[in-house]
Amino acid sequence: MFLSQVEAEAIEARIAHVEARTGAQVVTAIVGRSDAYPEIVWKAFALGVAIAALLVVALDVARPDWMSAYAVWSNVTPILGVGGANAILVLVLPPYARLYLNRIRCHGEAKQCAQAMFLERQLFKTHARNGVLLFASVFERRVELLADVGFHGRVEEHEWRTVIDAMTPLLATTRPAEALTRGLERVESLLSAKGFVGTRRRNELSDRPIDEGAT
Repeated sequence: MFLSQVEAEAIEARIAHVEARTGAQVVTAIVGRSDAYPEIVWKAFALGVAIAALLVVALDVARPDWMSAYAVWSNVTPILGVGGANAILVLVLPPYARLYLNRIRCHGEAKQCAQAMFLERQLFKTHARNGVLLFASVFERRVELLADVGFHGRVEEHEWRTVIDAMTPLLATTRPAEALTRGLERVESLLSAKGFVGTRRRNELSDRPIDEGAT
């Protein structure tokens, strides 16, 4: 889990405060990654093989006398070994794996994952269509904000973007609880400035943060 019990409870309380003041129905979610990205392992393996092969060729040119009847095995073994070791590294070291991540694809995957969660959790079923999802994907270091149609015409896309911009640096430095808290603060400030006020309607969506495991 990314949030401790104390952090989850603090965020839950903060959501209740934001909803009481603005009337919005806010859901926060944090996931390890938005996709498995199987191609990352193969990219790492291919790079390791390419680098090892280049070194073997360079050694053959510099020391041709090292060639023997077992030259094929002596060349192939280190090449495959380095490729395999590099592939294992991306499985155990998320920061290293992130170097092989296609930025355009990861942006799309994070958005798609957030959209799927918005639908699965039925954030669109609030009475005033005022559900807001603050979604953080740790591996991609991406924040997505999805707001229902009740905000259309009153809050512009670039204004929602300020919430994302405030959260992203904290998520990038592995501070998910702080990122979600900062996002909630910005949502409250933004909606209050736009004239949204609390209502006496019941709480329609759970305030408990959604925390879906580790990377």
